Amino acid sequence: MSDLLYAEEEEALRAAVRDLLTDHCDAPGVIARTESDTPHHRALWKALTDGMGLAGLLVPEELDGQGATHREAAVVLEELGRAVAPVPYLTSAVVATEALLACGADDLLRELATGTRIGALAVALHVAPGAAHRTVRHEDGLLHGELTGIADAAVADVLLVPADDGGLYAVDAAAATVTPQTSLDLTRPVATVTLDGATGERLGDAGPAVRRALRAGAGLLASEQLGLAEWTLTETVRYLKERKQFNRPVGGFQALKHRLAQLWLEVVNLRAAARNAADALTTGEDVDVTVAVAQAYAASVAVHAAEEALQLHGGIGMTWEHPVHLYLKRAKADAIAYGTAGAHREALARLVDLQAP
Repeated sequence: MSDLLYAEEEEALRAAVRDLLTDHCDAPGVIARTESDTPHHRALWKALTDGMGLAGLLVPEELDGQGATHREAAVVLEELGRAVAPVPYLTSAVVATEALLACGADDLLRELATGTRIGALAVALHVAPGAAHRTVRHEDGLLHGELTGIADAAVADVLLVPADDGGLYAVDAAAATVTPQTSLDLTRPVATVTLDGATGERLGDAGPAVRRALRAGAGLLASEQLGLAEWTLTETVRYLKERKQFNRPVGGFQALKHRLAQLWLEVVNLRAAARNAADALTTGEDVDVTVAVAQAYAASVAVHAAEEALQLHGGIGMTWEHPVHLYLKRAKADAIAYGTAGAHREALARLVDLQAP
């Protein structure tokens, strides 16, 4: 059994990423971006990729990556979750990258690892690992069809598109029509991708590549949900210590202490589940089970933490200017990303042979 505690290197990485986000990703800035036509923070993405090389954590060093593991990527995602950072890290540096690793697409991997290009797997954000997903038609060497709910497609340079012939194709985003869809979570917008006779380079078999990509996405999403839950809990405790009612801090009331204690326990358990999933992805042991456990648990904790933050901040929590709504929307969107908790519980039941009566 691996040590799930954070190593010194992981804590150093966390500190560096948090410093960068503190400087470049403040809540008013994120809110302003969600109100604009360009919700993605390209300057922050450049700092994360060019400056720190974080897009290549999962890519081997010989392909210009960092040759690190899912544990390091999980730490980055915790911090990005804490800041609700509008960057395509999970979609490009994890999901698209894992699909390319499964196909051995070295040239594209180099480009994604260095941040030269941003990739997006053209599978709807809600699809669970191993679940059915839509494909496009491959006819006379060209791709035709429409795919909906593709996260971060608007900022992608290359789309990894599964086709009905079983292949996964790399399509230049300029050859596709990307139409924004109405998204609850404005910091990770989804879009419809339409291909009307686009050319694509066949990378490999879509089946195993998509399964591997979605499994890594689901497993590391738990770390993003952990970061989100930790921030909302910390901010709520801080606010309740400062906010006074009847001339005493609101946090001193027994009923609120109980709610916060319960939430703290949930967050601690989520950390264990998220770390276990990241470690399993690193070692390759019991991956399906640990990912399913993490995702069966993570959504409810993240949503609960954000809901408690919204309620316990009182009137100010209901305002657009306070960032808690960003966290609640991200938590709700994450609750269906890469499979719902229910889908993961069903998968877990099958994996451990625990069938419903």
